[in-house]
Amino acid sequence: MKKVSLQSLYAYLTETDALPEVRAEIEAELNKDAERKEAQDALYASAKNVIMDELRAASAPVTIAELYDAVADDLPEGMTKGKVQYAITRLWKDEVNKVEGKINTYSAK
Repeated sequence: MKKVSLQSLYAYLTETDALPEVRAEIEAELNKDAERKEAQDALYASAKNVIMDELRAASAPVTIAELYDAVADDLPEGMTKGKVQYAITRLWKDEVNKVEGKINTYSAK
Protein backbone atom coordinates (compact mmCIF):
# COMPACT_ATOMS: atom_id res chain seq x y z
CA MET A 1 0.00 0.00 0.00
CA LYS A 2 1.37 3.42 -0.91
CA LYS A 3 1.99 6.00 1.76
CA VAL A 4 -0.53 8.40 0.19
CA SER A 5 -3.21 5.71 0.44
CA LEU A 6 -2.35 5.14 4.09
CA GLN A 7 -2.48 8.88 4.77
CA SER A 8 -5.89 9.19 3.09
CA LEU A 9 -7.24 6.22 5.00
CA TYR A 10 -5.83 7.59 8.25
CA ALA A 11 -7.49 10.98 7.62
CA TYR A 12 -10.82 9.27 6.98
CA LEU A 13 -10.57 7.18 10.11
CA THR A 14 -9.62 10.21 12.16
CA GLU A 15 -12.58 12.23 10.91
CA THR A 16 -15.11 9.45 11.41
CA ASP A 17 -13.55 8.26 14.69
CA ALA A 18 -14.05 4.67 13.55
CA LEU A 19 -11.97 1.64 14.39
CA PRO A 20 -9.46 3.10 16.86
CA GLU A 21 -7.27 -0.03 16.72
CA VAL A 22 -6.84 0.22 12.97
CA ARG A 23 -6.18 3.94 13.21
CA ALA A 24 -3.45 3.33 15.79
CA GLU A 25 -1.77 0.69 13.60
CA ILE A 26 -1.84 2.97 10.55
CA GLU A 27 -0.44 5.86 12.57
CA ALA A 28 2.40 3.66 13.81
CA GLU A 29 3.19 2.58 10.24
CA LEU A 30 3.21 6.18 9.01
CA ASN A 31 5.49 7.31 11.84
CA LYS A 32 7.89 4.34 11.63
CA ASP A 33 10.24 6.02 9.20
CA ALA A 34 10.07 9.33 11.05
CA GLU A 35 11.23 7.67 14.28
CA ARG A 36 14.12 5.94 12.50
CA LYS A 37 15.13 9.18 10.78
CA GLU A 38 14.97 11.07 14.06
CA ALA A 39 17.27 8.49 15.69
CA GLN A 40 19.74 8.71 12.79
CA ASP A 41 19.69 12.53 12.89
CA ALA A 42 20.45 12.42 16.63
CA LEU A 43 23.33 9.99 16.04
CA TYR A 44 24.91 12.23 13.39
CA ALA A 45 24.38 15.35 15.51
CA SER A 46 26.09 13.76 18.51
CA ALA A 47 29.08 12.72 16.37
CA LYS A 48 29.50 15.98 14.46
CA ASN A 49 31.52 17.92 17.04
CA VAL A 50 33.95 15.05 17.58
CA ILE A 51 34.54 14.62 13.85
CA MET A 52 34.76 18.30 12.99
CA ASP A 53 37.11 19.00 15.93
CA GLU A 54 39.44 16.28 14.65
CA LEU A 55 39.35 17.72 11.12
CA ARG A 56 40.20 21.18 12.48
CA ALA A 57 43.04 19.79 14.60
CA ALA A 58 44.62 17.79 11.76
CA SER A 59 47.75 19.39 10.34
CA ALA A 60 47.00 18.09 6.83
CA PRO A 61 43.96 16.69 5.02
CA VAL A 62 43.10 13.15 6.15
CA THR A 63 41.38 10.16 4.58
CA ILE A 64 38.11 8.85 5.96
CA ALA A 65 39.96 5.81 7.36
CA GLU A 66 42.50 8.00 9.16
CA LEU A 67 39.75 10.23 10.49
CA TYR A 68 37.70 7.30 11.73
CA ASP A 69 40.71 5.68 13.40
CA ALA A 70 41.46 8.95 15.21
CA VAL A 71 37.93 9.43 16.57
CA ALA A 72 36.48 5.91 16.82
CA ASP A 73 36.76 5.75 20.62
CA ASP A 74 34.98 9.10 21.05
CA LEU A 75 32.09 8.44 18.66
CA PRO A 76 28.65 7.37 19.90
CA GLU A 77 27.74 3.70 19.61
CA GLY A 78 26.51 2.86 16.13
CA MET A 79 28.63 5.45 14.33
CA THR A 80 30.54 3.33 11.82
CA LYS A 81 33.24 4.30 9.32
CA GLY A 82 30.60 4.16 6.57
CA LYS A 83 28.41 6.60 8.47
CA VAL A 84 31.38 8.92 9.00
CA GLN A 85 31.99 8.84 5.25
CA TYR A 86 28.31 9.53 4.53
CA ALA A 87 28.31 12.46 6.95
CA ILE A 88 31.50 13.98 5.53
CA THR A 89 30.56 13.54 1.88
CA ARG A 90 26.81 14.26 2.06
CA LEU A 91 25.55 15.85 5.28
CA TRP A 92 28.41 18.21 6.08
CA LYS A 93 29.94 18.64 2.63
CA ASP A 94 29.59 22.44 2.84
CA GLU A 95 31.72 22.46 6.00
CA VAL A 96 34.50 20.24 4.64
CA ASN A 97 37.17 20.73 1.99
CA LYS A 98 37.60 17.73 -0.29
CA VAL A 99 40.99 17.15 -1.87
CA GLU A 100 40.49 14.78 -4.77
CA GLY A 101 43.09 12.17 -5.50
CA LYS A 102 43.49 8.43 -5.85
CA ILE A 103 42.15 8.41 -2.30
CA ASN A 104 40.23 11.55 -1.40
CA THR A 105 41.26 13.49 1.68
CA TYR A 106 39.30 15.96 3.77
CA SER A 107 39.90 18.98 5.99
CA ALA A 108 37.67 21.48 7.78
CA LYS A 109 36.88 24.75 6.04
